[in-house]
Amino acid sequence: MERAKRRLAAIMCADVAHYSRLMEQDEDGTLNRLKTYRSIMSSLTARHSGRIVNTWGDAVIIEFSSVIEAVQCAVEIQNELSHKNAELPDATRMEFRIGLNLGDIMIEGDDIYGDGVNVAARLQELAPKGGIMLSQSVYDQVRTKLALGFEPLGPKQVKNVSEPVQTFSVRLGGRNSPETAGSEEDDLQDTAEPNSSGNWEKDTQAVANGFEQARRWIRSQPRRVQSCVFMIGFFFVLNLLTSGLSTLWFVWPSLPFGMMLVWHLIAGRRGDKLPIHPHRPD
Repeated sequence: MERAKRRLAAIMCADVAHYSRLMEQDEDGTLNRLKTYRSIMSSLTARHSGRIVNTWGDAVIIEFSSVIEAVQCAVEIQNELSHKNAELPDATRMEFRIGLNLGDIMIEGDDIYGDGVNVAARLQELAPKGGIMLSQSVYDQVRTKLALGFEPLGPKQVKNVSEPVQTFSVRLGGRNSPETAGSEEDDLQDTAEPNSSGNWEKDTQAVANGFEQARRWIRSQPRRVQSCVFMIGFFFVLNLLTSGLSTLWFVWPSLPFGMMLVWHLIAGRRGDKLPIHPHRPD
């Protein structure tokens, strides 16, 4: 018997939250949205040198040779789909759960098997809607290499895996954390004591998180958008150094760049779509 080929790979498993409910409400609309969202995922997968291994129903399995590329791709997928969902009513939004694992896999033709795939699939089941769940092996590789926030969620016992799996959630603007509801209650308690040192530290952390999110957003944009943002920031800093805030003259030289920025953002949404890559039928 021929021995199965093996290799180390980063595996992404994704599927749609509450897919059956969406299909029950509107089969044609849900199927069309699924095709659109999959074309976005296919384009981003190709950009990050990944390979779509399989699709069935609402699920997708993707293989990457680089764990860094896998996590970056997952973040871009969730950000892009979040923008698409923002245009839809709540009842029709299609949110994916994503699980990522780095592990040994077996290869048979174009298909892959093994615990490396099984763990990724179980992590996907644990992920919140619109969120990303990582295994320990993925977290260890990316925690110091990517400008992302991570939330350790501890060991989880998952189906068909003997040992508990250490899990980490990727913070995407706070919307994908399973602990969001609890943290909002904590925010209300903290704001009740505006003079406490704990609240000051929380405000400082919130500002730092805001700057970090803005920096990640700028880095994810095309160069033409980054150039416009840079020029607007340049004139603003020059204004502060020369006139302080008493005279805000930076608005006028920044106006053309602001108009170009708005145009690029609108045109990017409408016209900069990457070509659709074929995928295996369900």
